[in-house]
Amino acid sequence: MKTDNLKILSGRAHPELARGICSQLSIEPANMVVESFPDSETFVKIIDHIRGDDVFIIQPTGKPSNENVMELLIMIDAARRASAKRITAVLPFFGYARQDRKDQPRVPITAKLIANLLVAAGANRVLTLDLHATQIQGFFDIPCDHLYASPVIYDYLHSKNLESNMTVFSPDVGGLKRAQAYATLFNCPIGFIAKRRISAEHVEATSLVGEVEGRDILVVDDMTETAGTLTAAAKILKSKGAKTVRAAVTHGMLTDTAFERLGEKWIDELIVTDSTPPDPRYKDYPITVLSIAHLMSDAIFRIHNNMSVTSLFKVKGF
Repeated sequence: MKTDNLKILSGRAHPELARGICSQLSIEPANMVVESFPDSETFVKIIDHIRGDDVFIIQPTGKPSNENVMELLIMIDAARRASAKRITAVLPFFGYARQDRKDQPRVPITAKLIANLLVAAGANRVLTLDLHATQIQGFFDIPCDHLYASPVIYDYLHSKNLESNMTVFSPDVGGLKRAQAYATLFNCPIGFIAKRRISAEHVEATSLVGEVEGRDILVVDDMTETAGTLTAAAKILKSKGAKTVRAAVTHGMLTDTAFERLGEKWIDELIVTDSTPPDPRYKDYPITVLSIAHLMSDAIFRIHNNMSVTSLFKVKGF
């Protein structure tokens, strides 16, 4: 299989990840200009010839979300007008994913709106990772390949030989399916924590179900910003006799509040991926960053060569 006519374009959201993906594919990122005019409008120019090429645009839409989304739409339009044969929007993190339903009167379903905009701009396919809700795949009127970071996280944790004493916990009832997937991989017990949200940044854990005392606990979630849910979970788990508490989340977009909570050391280790750019402050906290470049490059290679991506959902040895 070849990488002929495969082009990787990168916006400004996460050029380091794009370079990592290109390194895995043994190709160079396409030359392009992405910059802002003095009035903050975005300008894009693709320098390389891409007529008839299979184009993949790497652009997570995390903060600043609006800027990154708009930049992605403009890059897609530029590639379409440059006569790319196929355009795949690669979103390691899909912003606005939590606005996926009408949970109040007179509110939008913004995740669907973003999906519509990507299609309208000219995207032919979407490749994304650990959506907040898997049903968002159905928002797209084009093929959507949805990957999971669990193989990457599993490989890391497996190397630490924790399975024999591990219990996987979901920080809330809604995440039980994700926790069950990890518990199956590690062949270990599962538990969950009941919580009560006080405000956008404050969460109170009220009770838990599962084996805790003397156990190495792994709390799994799709994303964290303030670390409120994870810290509340760690507090109640430690109070019930947990030996260690680790948290594994795919998307870590930590705020100042999150770093303050991590500084309290209730969480022994926070494991995140580089689906969004790692904060320079990570090195001062017990945070481990795992690269998804290999996972994403494998998916891009398979899509380019019209191969199945199903094998990427599997963990080595299973």
